[in-house]
Amino acid sequence: MANTTFNGPVRSENGFQTISTNATTGAVTVTSTLGATTSVTNLTATNLVFTDQNHPTTAAINATATATAAEVATGYITSTSAAPTTITLPTGTSLGAAISAVKGTVLDLYVDNTAGASTVTIAVATNGILSSAAADTPGSFGDLTIASGATGLARFTIMFSSATAYVFTRTA
Repeated sequence: MANTTFNGPVRSENGFQTISTNATTGAVTVTSTLGATTSVTNLTATNLVFTDQNHPTTAAINATATATAAEVATGYITSTSAAPTTITLPTGTSLGAAISAVKGTVLDLYVDNTAGASTVTIAVATNGILSSAAADTPGSFGDLTIASGATGLARFTIMFSSATAYVFTRTA
């Protein structure tokens, strides 16, 4: 594979993709995408990983239920329930398959309960482990309850220890 050096800006109307080609089958797999809505400016570090946090697709879960892998894979779940709601995450096997996870895969999950009238609680399913970073106390890394109203936003990080198992941590 050749390297190409450009003098001046590189432009594309349809984004950029990094690919890998299977040496045996020749199958091409997209490993990363830099799309039209992704903004990158003033880079000073190396080996950075960028994620597109615009979430053009979201999932609405307004009653106690188990979230599907597809819903969690959107990275953004909303709830507008007037009653307390528990959202159980999918199994590690199901979620891992949906996002083609391998050891080291990380997924941020935002839960938006700003339009809800009661709390949302997240429950971890089979092959999902709550991070031992802190106990399940309000404001900690283990806090799985999201208030309703203006403060009803939470960010969780799902880190895969294998293709079928993850550690779940509240990060904001």
